[in-house]
Amino acid sequence: MSNSDGSTQQTEEDERSIQQWKIKRLIKTLSEARGEGTSMISLIIPPKSQISQFQTLLTEEYGTATNIKSRVNRLSVLDAIVSTQQRLKLYSRCPPNGLCIYCGTINTEKGSKRITIDFEPFRPINTKLYLCDSKFHTEPLQFLLESDDKFGFIIMDGNGALFGTLQGNTRNVITKFGVDLPKKHGRGGQSSVRFARLRMEKRHNYVRHVAEVAVQCFIVNDKLNCSGLVLGGSADFKTELSQSDMFDPRLAAKVLKIVDISYGGENGFNQAIDLAADTLGNVKFVKEKQLLQRYFEEIGQDTGKYVFGVADTVSALEMGAVNDLIIWEDLPVTRYEMMHPTTGAKIVKYLTVQQERDTANFVMDGVELTTENKENIADWFVLNYKSFGCTLHFVSNRSQEGSQFCRGFGGIGGLLRYKVDLGLLNEHLQAGDDDDDDNEHPFTSGGYFVDDDDDNPFDDDITTYF
Repeated sequence: MSNSDGSTQQTEEDERSIQQWKIKRLIKTLSEARGEGTSMISLIIPPKSQISQFQTLLTEEYGTATNIKSRVNRLSVLDAIVSTQQRLKLYSRCPPNGLCIYCGTINTEKGSKRITIDFEPFRPINTKLYLCDSKFHTEPLQFLLESDDKFGFIIMDGNGALFGTLQGNTRNVITKFGVDLPKKHGRGGQSSVRFARLRMEKRHNYVRHVAEVAVQCFIVNDKLNCSGLVLGGSADFKTELSQSDMFDPRLAAKVLKIVDISYGGENGFNQAIDLAADTLGNVKFVKEKQLLQRYFEEIGQDTGKYVFGVADTVSALEMGAVNDLIIWEDLPVTRYEMMHPTTGAKIVKYLTVQQERDTANFVMDGVELTTENKENIADWFVLNYKSFGCTLHFVSNRSQEGSQFCRGFGGIGGLLRYKVDLGLLNEHLQAGDDDDDDNEHPFTSGGYFVDDDDDNPFDDDITTYF
């Protein structure tokens, strides 16, 4: 029963992570959109609001917009208001988490384009907003990108103290300061009792200063701004702080773990995060590191149960061999669905930004290919990963493991259910191409066919784009 509950909880967390990624991409797209005049409407309705009130608001705004002097701008604004009203009519009541609507005419490379986007956020949004501007206002949506849990860290040793937070996969250093404490042994000519008294006094003042700064960092409006605290250090300062009367009781009650670390400063901060992994097991940053460490272990042991690079990963996905699909959240690869205008063959290519600039990637047999659809590869995986029977994980490049994964392994890979020799598979596919006369590849289930004017459909240098 407990295993089932744990699996369900893990699935819910994965789904929440994907929802956050979708919102992040949507916010980025909306924030970058620009239009002419003030024809871009941003409407956010908080939970338990009356839809009729906002319909009345839009009607009033319509009347006001009729007074705009510029004819083009006036018509654009009126058109956007009408579109927003029509979209609002689809809702008889406000969704439980609120409602966000973005509507307007934006400028694109192919000219002006009207877009209308409406969605219910996956978390309640308690902001009421109506703005008509030359851009979409996504500031109220930023909180959706934050993890629910934020943990505070206090790292202190004989050289100084550091105060930081960990939220999701974001590590932030709030402040840090150094300290010069006397050693246990002084120079000759001093009273040992007096020297010991001065030393203890300075240690006492140091602990007091750390306690005061901790209140400034972690208590806002008389409330703790994090879910818990982790104390770390290489000496017994951390223990003294936790037991000291100078340490605010509100902070002392939230101490989750005290860890012994070998370093101070930011290196100690990173080590404290690792040592507190059991306590912070639900933090995305820790889960990301654990997943990538497991991935690197498979590579280090050469088990064959791993894959990296766009070409090999897609090949393994089609075989149903991928159990955990790992993607960098900002992977700069676009998936193109193209068709050969003469033979009618369907072709799928995965191109980096540099490869998109090369016109040779859009030509086959001297004929320009017709692009039927293009989208970011991560967007496509979000929509289709379940059909491959795998679990999708997004990782960042903020951690050491994440940076290594993005730079050294192309930002995409997976853990396999069983060992797969992709080298032999590609040789088999290449041999199949030599005997196939109709341009259809024997391994194109679902129409996933990649060709870069060579014999091997999965050897298109995609894996070396970093």
